[in-house]
Amino acid sequence: MAKASDIKNGNILRFNGELVQVEEFLHRTPGNLRAFYQARMRNVKTGKLVEYRFRVDEEVEICRVETSDYQYLYEDGDALVVMDNNTYEQFNIPKLLFGKSVRFLKEGMNVIIAFESDEPIMAQTPSHVELEITYSEPAVKGDTSTNALKYATVETGVEIKVPMFINQGDKVKIDTRTGDYIERVK
Repeated sequence: MAKASDIKNGNILRFNGELVQVEEFLHRTPGNLRAFYQARMRNVKTGKLVEYRFRVDEEVEICRVETSDYQYLYEDGDALVVMDNNTYEQFNIPKLLFGKSVRFLKEGMNVIIAFESDEPIMAQTPSHVELEITYSEPAVKGDTSTNALKYATVETGVEIKVPMFINQGDKVKIDTRTGDYIERVK
């Protein structure tokens, strides 16, 4: 057990039986009252925001979280099978941990996964990926006077909006957090 004064931004705590990540941690000393720590924390599993005031001498449980790079191998039902790049050990990671960015994952890509005592608690895809356009409608002459967009399908099967000059077979860079087109890759 650690004291509240040992907490830092980014720490993972076991708080009320749940795992939470500290987003903001401030020391407050109001006028003639006792000092306290104001914490804003996000539940790792549900994403719910929790605010709490810790006394200076209050005991907290800081969890030991190991984060490492893994290679995405294939999809297995509601889980993704990943491999540790150092030990070649394979793990099944629930798709829910990746969020919406899981739709841009291609076999062989590297992902970051955080484990707390052999249980995966967080998963993160690369912030940008390069994928090939497998289908797009041809541009119509005269439609390019403004920032016109058209729908295109990438090799993972996701439909995104791209500029009119993008054709089938082009490689594009995509932001996995928003699903937006960034640029064409040469």
